Amino acid sequence: MTTTWTVSRVLRDRSAALYLAAVVVSGLGTSALWLAAGVWVKDLTGSDGLAALCTFALWAPSLAGPPLGTLADRTRRKPLLISIDLLLAGLLLTLLTVDSPAGLWLLFTVLLVYGTASVVHEAAKSALVAAAVAPELLGDFNGLRTTAVEGVKLVAPLAGAGLYAAYGGPSVALLDAMTFVGAAVLYACVRVRESGPEPATSGWWEQTAEGARSLRRDARLRHLVLAGGTTMLFAGVNGALIYAVVDGLGRSPAFVGVLYAAQGAGSVAVGVASGAALRRLGARRFAVAGMALTGVAVALRAVPSDAVVVACSAAIGAGLPCVLIAALTAVQAGTPQRTLGRAVATANTLLFAPNAVGLAAGALLVELVDHRLLLVILGLGQLVVLAQSPLSPLRTASRSPSDANPA
Repeated sequence: MTTTWTVSRVLRDRSAALYLAAVVVSGLGTSALWLAAGVWVKDLTGSDGLAALCTFALWAPSLAGPPLGTLADRTRRKPLLISIDLLLAGLLLTLLTVDSPAGLWLLFTVLLVYGTASVVHEAAKSALVAAAVAPELLGDFNGLRTTAVEGVKLVAPLAGAGLYAAYGGPSVALLDAMTFVGAAVLYACVRVRESGPEPATSGWWEQTAEGARSLRRDARLRHLVLAGGTTMLFAGVNGALIYAVVDGLGRSPAFVGVLYAAQGAGSVAVGVASGAALRRLGARRFAVAGMALTGVAVALRAVPSDAVVVACSAAIGAGLPCVLIAALTAVQAGTPQRTLGRAVATANTLLFAPNAVGLAAGALLVELVDHRLLLVILGLGQLVVLAQSPLSPLRTASRSPSDANPA
């Protein structure tokens, strides 16, 4: 009942509802393009390596999150969001000309700009949300945002694949361009009082460093972000084992889709409940619960049973967002507006860059070690790391007053 009431309250908040609508609209096009881009390149070249570079081009700019986040603090954020969406819409239209391998340079250039703009967009959006949405609703909003993103991921790739199969890559690019225009319109409708940025008193790199310092100074933020990064490192290794898990079940590779759907369903469910859980448990205990659930589920994934593996996928989907939502909400609530864009971008780099490292490590390890042994070691290792973390109840003698804050 409490969860239903808080969800209704968020959706009655005009700014929050518009933001969530923009997330759904733009997420539909983004998820469709991310799938279609690799297939597009594969069809044009026959190269698995070049197809994989599409994902790399989209994710690589996240490593430059801190300096890119500075841009979100050096200009008004609402006009920046609208400008980025319209810029990407225009760029995507250039992909309508790509119909041969000779046009791949344009596709990769657009994807690289797309990824770079997305980093700035995410920093500006998170900072503007903190200004436009009531502080007590931030946890609920971030949870519902997770639900929206994961919900879109359940349907958008299939829609993108169908559109690609029927009309080719340019049609997916056109869809994505249209969703960015729609998102720009929604952001334009948001009512927010936003003062201009403070005059710069230092160079770009010094300003960038302020975002990292704001996280380092606050022990609670630092511990949550580092815990999230560690969790995503383990998640990356686990993600690289998914095809070995399916093979161990005696299933075809297509069964991976079932596991992804189960994981997405878990994330959708926890997103709806996260606001109430944050208020009841506090950020630290909410994050710890999610990390513990993930560790146990990863270890149990070694059991060669369809039902167990599907259930574990759903549990991983529910556990992973807990620490991410807790960390982002804490950063939004605990960082001054003037440095919030930089802090969010720095936190996102620390949270998500380890996932790429984990994927690479997992891809190597799965060739050398039985995946079931890896899963058990990985799950137990995550629980041991959690037990040694400053967030762990074993390391915290008493619950600090600040942790009672839902941020």
